[in-house]
Amino acid sequence: MNKRFCFMAFSVLMLAASEQTVAQDRSSDKLTATRLHRVVANSPAELRELFHYNGTPLPLLSAHRGGAGPGYPENCIETFEHTLHQTFSMLEIDPRVTKDGQFVVHHDATLDRTTTGTGKVADKTLQELKQLRLKDSEGNVTDFRIPTLDEVFVWAKEKTILVLDQKDVPLETRIAKIEEHNAESYAILIVGNLKDAQTVYATNKKIMMEAMLGDFKKIAAFDSSQVPWENVIVFLGHDAPKDVAIYAAIHDKGARTMIGTSRNLDRDFASRASIDLASLREDYKAILHRGADVIETDIPRELGRLLADGKQTDGPPATFFSVR
Repeated sequence: MNKRFCFMAFSVLMLAASEQTVAQDRSSDKLTATRLHRVVANSPAELRELFHYNGTPLPLLSAHRGGAGPGYPENCIETFEHTLHQTFSMLEIDPRVTKDGQFVVHHDATLDRTTTGTGKVADKTLQELKQLRLKDSEGNVTDFRIPTLDEVFVWAKEKTILVLDQKDVPLETRIAKIEEHNAESYAILIVGNLKDAQTVYATNKKIMMEAMLGDFKKIAAFDSSQVPWENVIVFLGHDAPKDVAIYAAIHDKGARTMIGTSRNLDRDFASRASIDLASLREDYKAILHRGADVIETDIPRELGRLLADGKQTDGPPATFFSVR
């Protein structure tokens, strides 16, 4: 891979995102954007094509829990909109089951940190949860509410790609929800082990997965699993692999790779008043240079601007990315 081209491609994508027209509502200090940065595959085959490694950079961000920030809670449709107003991104979300068997999107098993409620999500009915207000990244109460998984599926179509974690929702239920919404073209399932990957593929061969294959032993096991590499994007962990050959090993299979930064570099960025942003930018760029195709991040909007680095571009690639 041409490493310089890899970062230049990322700059093309991210700078184009950061320069789109956004109208500022000065009275409320909230952003009112006229367009969304959409990542759209029109079929399951196109989704596999998007994540097929063909020797060129993708590259893309994945917003961890949707990309919370001041005024915007995690796992919230309004936050998802806010992220896509400013950058191209997939959205990693967390489904959970309620007392009355409904499905909502909420990270924690309990309500105390992120809402005006207390206790466990699983001990509340959907009606009870809908009475609560969500808190933003700084703990401030907003007017936003916990969305249902169905609401998120309906909203996301032709806007972005959802990445569904497991939490307390059984694998078979997550598969059924994707099928119910015909979302095989815009939803990916996180699978934590080889057995789950095999179950997904045996149940629905059109569903893509984010597979945790952080070492050569796991790669070899997956290679013997009969699950096609075209059905997965590989998550390599929150720390860059020490052996960079693992990127090439996965790329040789035709799959793309993902690295998470929510547990390290994103936290450094949060303390940017005391660090060198230029140095931090190089640390993020190094992730791409080593061979990562996707960065999962808590700060998609800020990271998009940081990586764009003021470079002039001709706009994002048109096949899967559009602003409208």
